[in-house]
Amino acid sequence: MRIAIIGAGIIGVTTAYELAVAGHEVSVFERRAAVASETSFANAGVVAPGYVTPWAAPGMPWKVLRHLLSRHAPVRLHGLGAWGQLPWIWRWWRACRPAVYASNRAAMLRLARFSQHRLHELTRNLQLDYEQSRGYMVLLRGNRELAMARGGLKLLAELGVAFELLDAERARRIEPGLNPETALRAAIHLPNDEVGNCRQFAQAIKAEAQRCGARFDFDTTVQRVSAGAKPGVVTAAGEQAFDAIVLCSGVESNVLLKPLGLELPLLPVHGYSITAPLRQLDSYPNLGPRAALMDEKYKVAVSRLGQRVRIAGSAEIGGSLDDFDENALRTLYQVLDDWFPGAALVQQAQRWKGARPMLPDGPPVLGASGAPGVWLNLGHGSSGWALACGSARVLTEAISGRAAPLDLAGLGIERLR
Repeated sequence: MRIAIIGAGIIGVTTAYELAVAGHEVSVFERRAAVASETSFANAGVVAPGYVTPWAAPGMPWKVLRHLLSRHAPVRLHGLGAWGQLPWIWRWWRACRPAVYASNRAAMLRLARFSQHRLHELTRNLQLDYEQSRGYMVLLRGNRELAMARGGLKLLAELGVAFELLDAERARRIEPGLNPETALRAAIHLPNDEVGNCRQFAQAIKAEAQRCGARFDFDTTVQRVSAGAKPGVVTAAGEQAFDAIVLCSGVESNVLLKPLGLELPLLPVHGYSITAPLRQLDSYPNLGPRAALMDEKYKVAVSRLGQRVRIAGSAEIGGSLDDFDENALRTLYQVLDDWFPGAALVQQAQRWKGARPMLPDGPPVLGASGAPGVWLNLGHGSSGWALACGSARVLTEAISGRAAPLDLAGLGIERLR
């Protein structure tokens, strides 16, 4: 089949690779000049299936309201634009009901586990290097964070996720660079989870897809798609016909879906990161983290990527990609200084803001759109990197007419109608 993919973020690139390996003739259309240039560019890099969970969870509305009053709030409403998202917020609030949450979390966990397995297969078979390292630790500063984490620990145990609750001394042995002057009550260590450079992985997978015959058209904006027996893609160069079209175009997808009579409740939830080189001092070999950490109080991740450290967090509703919230950035710098003071060359830091495409109930939407010939791989939110390889494989099997590699309940478009 001749298949067009719209979007070359981590979702689009992995989808292109899987389809090309399956023997399809793949063309990828990307409006930027390279892969992973938007949402996938500078994310936290954490792959932790046990912590892939819907943002719509019981008790979350009240937590969000409480955070809004904090200077270092992990969730922010930015300006008047946030109030235009009230219909989405209403659907999110309804998805916080316990039964709905349990179903959505199960769907996301199935996909996350399958995706990590596929990521490991690709890494091993293709001998990929993307600054990956093993281990993920959730830092609990005080008794409050520890008490709030106990429900999550019970769930991790029920799900069979390998973890260990550590006291501060044992946590510091695993991550010896942690600042001894910052209070640490306990930590949750997940030895089988990991961190890696999402953008570097995307670049490597793009090269592998090209070896399998996939074509990438960069600096190319798709103006319109058409459905039917021979769906089409319209760009400035004209219209091309395909056997199938896959939308991996994130928050911009509704522009293409609306003329087909489709619209998804996709919301751009903005996240921030700063990335800085680590100091190289022979007398201090433990500067910076060894792998990935999460500060539970501020919901900020600290990741080691080669000889750099990346600090990522915040969930901002409203605003735009060009409008940086300095308070959000200050929170990232504070977390870095709290745990690894002096470890990074912050004067050389690169700051980033990305729009994560969120659906109100949490899981992405995978599979047929309902419009003939048009398929969807959308709405992964902040878990795109953790879900990408599995989502791509699931969609490839569906388009190829083969049996799904996992239970797809809760991942189709029908749940959003």
